[in-house]
Formats: sequence, structure tokens, C-alpha cells
Amino acid sequence: MTPAIRPLLRLTLALAAAALLISPTPAAKAGTPFDTLLGSWRGSGQIELDKGRRERLKCNAYYTGGGSQLGMAIRCQSESSSVEIRSKLSESGGRISGTWEERTFNASGTASGQVSGGKISIAVSGGVTGTMLVSYTSSRQSVSITTQGIALKSVSIDLSRS
Repeated sequence: MTPAIRPLLRLTLALAAAALLISPTPAAKAGTPFDTLLGSWRGSGQIELDKGRRERLKCNAYYTGGGSQLGMAIRCQSESSSVEIRSKLSESGGRISGTWEERTFNASGTASGQVSGGKISIAVSGGVTGTMLVSYTSSRQSVSITTQGIALKSVSIDLSRS
């Protein structure tokens, strides 16, 4: 090897090594929006009932499924009332569909909406009319629910991983 080729060879090897170090490696399958929510959460919030009565809540939430499926169970307790929200949702292309129910107030309906950028937005119709917005990161979430036609008017809770 001639002396002039050695520096060129070293430079080529150095560039190849640098390219290997900074090039993206094949990533594991990227998680779906629902995957971030899976597991147990706990926190507190507030419930508003008919006639403007408000009470503090202690809550637990459980999310199951994964991929394009999400099962949701949120249970909250106040001094005089409880709230138990369940939902089974499916996602395709950012669109959500499924079922939603509140067991204490005996209300249920269909759910439709969208998921994007750490937010799930759902409209509920059927036996109850309302909305549900879940804003989330991997460690915290905020849930806001409003309803019409039942004694439960709204729920707002902040949750963190338990």
C-alpha cells in the first residue's frame, strides 16, 4: 500500500464507522396511541352532579388491550357517590369507535371520535349524550367528561401511573 493511499483508507474507514454509529437502527414496532395508556393509574378529581353539587373524587383507572384495542375502566369515589366508567374502543387510522357506559348512573351508548398527539376525544350517544377527552403522556393523564340527560353532569380527574 502506498503512503498516499493510507490516509485515504483511514478516512474511508472512519467515515464508515461514523455512519454506522449515527445511522438509525431498525426500531422495534412503534407503539400505537393506545399502548401508552396500558396499565394502572390513580389520582383525584371532582364530580359535578345535578343542581350544581360538587364533590372531590379519589380514582383508579385500568387500561387493557393494546394495539388497535383499548378497554378502559375508571372507578371513582366521593363522600356520597361513585362513578364507574367502562369503555371498549377500537382505533383505525386515528378514528375511534366502540361502546361507553357509566354503571352507577345506569347510562350507556356508542362512542366515536379520534386519537391524535396524546389526546383521545370521544363523543358518546345513545342512552346518554356526552363527551370524553383524555389527554395523556406516558406518566400522567387528564380525563374530562361531560354528560347530558343523567344526574352526573361532569367528571374531571388527573391521574398518574400507580
